[in-house]
This record gives sequence, C-alpha cells and structure tokens, in this order.
Amino acid sequence: MSYVRCQRCGRPTCPECQRPAAVGIQCVDCVAQAARALPTQRSALGGVIRPGRPVVTLALIGACVASFVLQLVLPDWTARWIFSPIAGYLEPWRFVTVAFLHSTTNYLHIVFNMVALWFVGPLLEQTLGRARYLTLYLLSAVGGSVGSVLLAGDLPAMAQLSVGASGAVFGLFGAALVVTHRLGGDYRGIIGLIAINFAIGFVAAGIAWQAHLGGLVTGVALAAAYAYAPKERRTVVAFAAPALVAAVLVIAAVLKYRSFDVFF
Repeated sequence: MSYVRCQRCGRPTCPECQRPAAVGIQCVDCVAQAARALPTQRSALGGVIRPGRPVVTLALIGACVASFVLQLVLPDWTARWIFSPIAGYLEPWRFVTVAFLHSTTNYLHIVFNMVALWFVGPLLEQTLGRARYLTLYLLSAVGGSVGSVLLAGDLPAMAQLSVGASGAVFGLFGAALVVTHRLGGDYRGIIGLIAINFAIGFVAAGIAWQAHLGGLVTGVALAAAYAYAPKERRTVVAFAAPALVAAVLVIAAVLKYRSFDVFF
C-alpha cells in the first residue's frame, strides 16, 4: 500500500513508480506527460538532440561486428553478401551489404573501420539527427560500390571482389568535413585524416580506393544538401536530397553497365 502521492496529479504512487521532481515526488505518467510538453531541442543543423548514447552508431558497429562473427562461423556468409560489380548487377542489394563485411584474414580491417566510425559517427548523429545520419551512412555505402563500378576499367575488373565499410566511412569523413565547415569549426584535421587514409589506398595492396572515392563524393554531396538547406526547407530536403542522390547513383551505375555489352 502506498502512502506517497504525486505532487502533480495527487494520485498515490508506489515506490517503484516514484520519480523525484523539483518539489516532492511525481508518478511516471506525469513525468512522461511533462517530457512531451517540453519543446524539442535541435542542433544548429536541425537534428533532434537526444541525451544518452549514439544509438545509431552503436547499432551500425554492432551490425558489422555481428556480421563479422557470422563470416567466421558460417562458410557461405561472406559469399552470400560480398560485392563485385558483376555480382551487384545480378543482385543489387550487394551494393549495401558489402558495408557490413570485412576481411577475415586481417582483423585490423574491421578494427580500423569501427574505430573510424566511432570517431566521426556520434558527431554526425547528434548534428544531423538519427534519420539523416543513417541515410547518409547507407547511401555512402552504395556510393562506394558505385565508385567501384564506375572506375572498373575492363571486364576482369568488374569481377573484382571487395568487402568493408570503408566506402560508408569515407562518406562520413566527407560529411564531417562539410558539417564542420558549415558550423565554422576547424576542419583541417579532417582534411588530413581523409588525405592520409586515401593515400593508403594507393600505397597498400588490396585496398579498393575506388570505393573510398565513391563514398567520399556521395557523403560530401548529401551532407552539403543537409547542411546548407534553408531552415524552413530542411524537412523537404531530408527526403528530396537522398532520393536525388540515389537516383544519380543508379543512373551512373546503369550507364556504366550499358557500356559493357555483356550486361545488356
């Protein structure tokens, strides 16, 4: 039996449902109602500011780690989702799924990508909001795959297999550069980060620099639309910009495929 009453509605509330307030105790229903009445706090670029952990970034990291474990324990997991321009033509979902696979012979591959994702992801998630941030990540992943298609010089190159979230991560690098510039911050460090990582793609063997470039260009383009949209049109741009970027990526890939008679 409860002898404590909510200071707001006057109803009795049990010890498990009591919430301390500025004056006295409130019940969970009154606390929730008061929270809904508060104005939504937004960042300078219109993202909803949510206290707590960056759940989208953590979910993406979790998905990549879970997929990596499945790569290690299921023999056909990598083959089912891996990307090559030819495989992407036959099964278009591979343009995205490649961003959740990593090398099973070099563990540093997933480590570096996840550290990079954690480095820039929370900033973008808070600044842009969860929906725009997730869209940015996924379209950058697609952009990385499209970069591999567009920069494949011949038919054997179209069969080149690749894995990794690097295209999506480079998209986030590009977006962080745009957002930091838009907010008047010091973006020189981000430029250096992009330059160093992009240079590694030319020096080290087995790195798909084409995907890095495709993801970077996609991330910059979409982030610029988000960052420089007029305040009163941010909602429209949040839907229109990804649709336009996706259409451009699809058209570019189709035109490249059409240049090889074997596909049509």
